[in-house]
Amino acid sequence: MTVLRPHAEDQYAEELAVLAKTDDRSRPPGWRLSPWAVTTYILGDGDQISPKYIGPRRVVEVAVATLATDRALLLLGVPGTAKTWLSEHLAAAISGDSTLLVQGTAGTAEEAVRYGWNYARLLAEGPSREALTPSPVMRAMAEGRLARIEELTRMPSDVQDALITVLSEKTMPVPELATEVQATRGFNVIATANDRDRGVNELSSALRRRFNTVVLPVPATEDEEVDIVSRRVTQLGRALELPETTTAMEEIRRVVTVFRELRSGATTDGRATVKSPSGTLSTAEAISVLTSGIALAAHFGDGVLRPADVAAGIVGAVIQDPVSDRVIWNEYLETVVRERPEWRDFYRACRDA
Repeated sequence: MTVLRPHAEDQYAEELAVLAKTDDRSRPPGWRLSPWAVTTYILGDGDQISPKYIGPRRVVEVAVATLATDRALLLLGVPGTAKTWLSEHLAAAISGDSTLLVQGTAGTAEEAVRYGWNYARLLAEGPSREALTPSPVMRAMAEGRLARIEELTRMPSDVQDALITVLSEKTMPVPELATEVQATRGFNVIATANDRDRGVNELSSALRRRFNTVVLPVPATEDEEVDIVSRRVTQLGRALELPETTTAMEEIRRVVTVFRELRSGATTDGRATVKSPSGTLSTAEAISVLTSGIALAAHFGDGVLRPADVAAGIVGAVIQDPVSDRVIWNEYLETVVRERPEWRDFYRACRDA
């Protein structure tokens, strides 16, 4: 059976094996690779190891160094800054297992962080180790691995606070059994949070103190963002087995330019200001728009990515509020896009869309 999206430790098993074989630097207890090798795995070496994250090296080094201590790591950033992607690859490189995951939502229960019960066994036998159902966090503690918590600030505050004892005392009490689970060496927690969600369920000061926060920046330059988008679009096309298309870098750069200008509120040359829509227009959304465009070009076009293939995706990404965003988008089309002679085909495609 071929899975749609292999876990990082499976998809990049060969690269991890190469690093493990050549890695002669000291490794923290429970780590499969040294901090240096983990950083190389994340950023690539220009040869055998492909880059998984494109961004400031220091950001990755601080994240890796944090996990080598007893401090938990909080990856903070706007949507689309690769928080989840980075946390998965950190867990794969350090623990060899990125699957110990808690997905934070408004409905996440405390059992997702602590433990639950097999109620059939509980009713039949009473409280016992066999009836206990460990959470991913409890399993990570027992096995000396990294636990991942996605969208921490979307979890209710009382569920968040279940982490305080885990992170400070490295233990999880199980009062029903008059025992506890103690963390073994190698255990730590990587959490992610969207900084646009501040105020949804703000972290308590007690919990925030137990994390070292690393802010993931948006790509600093247009060229950097184009590089990120083109790499991911190529990877996704292969993973989805989309037919080969001629992916025009011109269209990739155009999508990135539109998103960056609307995000920043100014054109790239700085000569004009534009209004920003309500959506985030993240790098991840640009990747999605282009991947959908490639599918259109491959299955319903001539195999060449053209403005008409990406126009509908861009319009859908920009217009989240059907009233205010539509006005902003139309104004951008008429005052910016229309005035660029080399963008005439793109202007017509967006108007048709």
